[in-house]
Order: sequence, then structure tokens, then C-alpha cells
Amino acid sequence: MNFEEHAAKTCILAAAGIATPQGRLCRTPAEAAAAVAAIGAAVVKAQVPAGKRGKAGGIRRADTAEEAETAAGAILGMAIAGHAVERVLVEARAAIAREFYAAVLPDVAGRCPMVLFSTEGGMEIEEVAAARPEAIRRRRVDIESGFAIADARAMLYGLGLGPDVDAAVAAVLVKLYDAYRRFDAELLEINPLALLADGRIVALDCKFVLDDAALYRQGEIAAAGAGERLTELEAKGAASGLKFIQLEGDVGVLANGAGLTMTTMDVIRHCGGRPANFLEIGGEAYTKSEAALGLVLANPGVKSLVVNFCGAFARTDVMAEGVVKAWEALKPKIPVFFSIHGTGEDQAVALVRERLGIEPYERMEDAVRAAVEAAR
Repeated sequence: MNFEEHAAKTCILAAAGIATPQGRLCRTPAEAAAAVAAIGAAVVKAQVPAGKRGKAGGIRRADTAEEAETAAGAILGMAIAGHAVERVLVEARAAIAREFYAAVLPDVAGRCPMVLFSTEGGMEIEEVAAARPEAIRRRRVDIESGFAIADARAMLYGLGLGPDVDAAVAAVLVKLYDAYRRFDAELLEINPLALLADGRIVALDCKFVLDDAALYRQGEIAAAGAGERLTELEAKGAASGLKFIQLEGDVGVLANGAGLTMTTMDVIRHCGGRPANFLEIGGEAYTKSEAALGLVLANPGVKSLVVNFCGAFARTDVMAEGVVKAWEALKPKIPVFFSIHGTGEDQAVALVRERLGIEPYERMEDAVRAAVEAAR
């Protein structure tokens, strides 16, 4: 779950004790004008769960209430990365001396959290990583021992920040890591983390992504999250307890297990096709085969369908029974191609052959290739 900047600052950084500028969340140009009248010179920032707001024209300066009203009027109603801007954050302008970058994110290779820091803040970190990878300090964290001040100081060693700045930044890094763990973050990023002219260290922006698997224990902050933008079919799938993601392709996918579903999608692309959806019906979801098949067929771009089952603990004949019953009930007209392997595959293949008159393929790639050709 993504969070807008104001929510990330209020829910996460404030709770962690990391300083942020004074600001007000505004929904109208008049509210923005009143905010600047109270705060003084400010920055008016679009609130959407997306990056590159500045490049899209969603961040503007305002020295006066009149300028804030004009800026908010221009920003509100904009579309940034597919999100309509409904609110702006009016935040006191900071006297910046230096800009840093700080983040905590998962390190997939190390299977642990990683703390990042760079003295080149205020820029797209991907650009810094590509052009000057040495400008980014990285430290893997053993979750058993944690991340302490000594670890943070080791990251900052040799950067020439000065003792006071070094101590202040190290404290922020430790707080950032603690917040990352405490709030079950997938990503917690401050860019820029600013050294102000008066010596304070302040987070001028914040990106927070909450691990969806932890929503059940982060209910208090999850209420402030932006949530997902769902299509009508995705919302229907969610209401049915199915994780359905609608794509722009023409080859529908039904498979058991998220990994097998994604593999099937990759093979579709490898064969020159375009998957029309993500939808896995493993586990108890096979009992919802009719709802699942209905979702795939309701996608107007679908021209063919791949059904790919690979059973280990799950029985493929039980899953196939669900899909065959759904096919008989819905009577779709598009061509369907089966690949079935694993526990119960002999019974499953016989079931599909006898009830639908369709011969499953021996190899998944052959089933996928046939579906891609049929969609053309």
C-alpha cells in the first residue's frame, strides 16, 4: 500500500521523531491561500501516491497567499501518473544548505533490510545509481542485531559532513530503520533529507510503502494509505476474494499459484503474446472457478485462454473439475488451451478430454504458443 507524502510524514516520520517542515493539507485554493498567510513562504505540492510530481508540474512555490491560491488552482484537478490531484500539501519553505538521500528497503540478494545514504539528495536516485554508483552508501542489516548509531556512523565515515551533521544524520538513519521495522515497510525513503541553514536536519519529502501482508497488524496507519486504484473488474475480483489484475493483452491466464501464474505470463511474452490478466486460483480459490473464469472472459481484450495447472500438494484433477464446471456453465466462445502436470494429472487430463473435448498439451510452452497464435 502506497502513502501520499503528507500521510507518510504524519504517520511514520512524526512517530519516529524525524523532523519535517510545518505544513497544512488543503483541498481548495482558498485553503492554500489561508495556509500561506499563516505559514509564510511555502511550497505547494500535489498529493498523489506517485513520484516525479515536480516534473509533472505538481510542485510550485508560493511567496504570498495570492500565489498559493493560483498554484493550488493549477495543481488541483491535475492527473499525475493516472492519479487525480484532490489535495495539496502547503509546506513552509526551507532554507536548504545541503540535500541528502536516505532510505531503507529490502535487499533481495542478501535477504535482509538495507540502509542507503547519499550526499546527492534531491535527485532521482536511479539516475545517481546509474551514473555514480559509488555515491550511494549501502549497509545490509542483520535483523537480529539491528542497526545502531555505530552502524550509521560507519556508513557516513569519510564523507566530511562534520561532527554535528554526522551525529544528526546518523540519528535520523537509526530512526528511519526503526520505523521501517516497526511499520512493516516495503520502502521508507526520504529525498531530500535536508541540512538547513540553521543546522537542523529535516525531511522535506517522504515515500512510504506498507507491506500488504502486514495490513492486518497496521490497521491504524493503513487507514491513511492511498490504497489501490482498481478497475471495475479488479474491484469485482476483490469483492469475490480473488486477486485479479487486469492488463492490456489478449491472452487470458488461469493458473494455480502466483509463481506459476507469473511464469505463464512470462512465457506468453516470450512467445510474442501479451497476457491479459494476472489471476491465480490455487488453494481454496479453485472453489471460485466460475467467478474467476467470468472475470477473465469479461476483459474485452481477451481472445484466447491458457489454463496451466501444476500440482504438488494441490490436486490438478480437483482444480480441473472446478474449471470444467465453470466452462460448462458460462459456455465461452474463445479457444482454450490446457497444460496439466503433477498430482492427479491423469484424472485431470481425462476429465478435460471427456467433458470439454479438448486435448491438453504435454508441454506448457506448446499450450502457450497455441494460445498466442489463436489470439492473433
